[in-house]
Amino acid sequence: MKCPFCGSLLNRVVDKRSVSLSGEIRRRRECLKCQRRFTTYEKMGALGLVVLKKDGRREPFLRDKLKKGLLKALEKRPAVNKIDDLAERIERKLRKRGNQEVSSKMIGQIVLSELKRLDSIAYLRFASVYRQFERPEDFAREVSSLVD
Repeated sequence: MKCPFCGSLLNRVVDKRSVSLSGEIRRRRECLKCQRRFTTYEKMGALGLVVLKKDGRREPFLRDKLKKGLLKALEKRPAVNKIDDLAERIERKLRKRGNQEVSSKMIGQIVLSELKRLDSIAYLRFASVYRQFERPEDFAREVSSLVD
């Protein structure tokens, strides 16, 4: 591991801990050249998910793309600070399915179910784009399903 301060490759691990929810390992390191300390986080590499789009194209799953969609739905909402946790939970659910390939429809359904539990306004925003609402009646129908 390269020291971020002096660039030396000589360092030692001072402390190692598991980060509970994310499955990461936190390592506190000390550079043997400049004696400064720094922290690294290690995450086990997972097989890449592939998203099957509506038009048949395949593209790699990108958590950042998911987070952008969640940010649009949660913009100016109290739960906006939960985007990272929400994105991680959604990705975990996708990986738990066991397939390397997942449809964009499945991703949308999982996002909708998570947003429905978290924030009803964000749910409506996401649903309006995902389900391509065209008329006010589409919103009204969705709101009535939320109220029931």
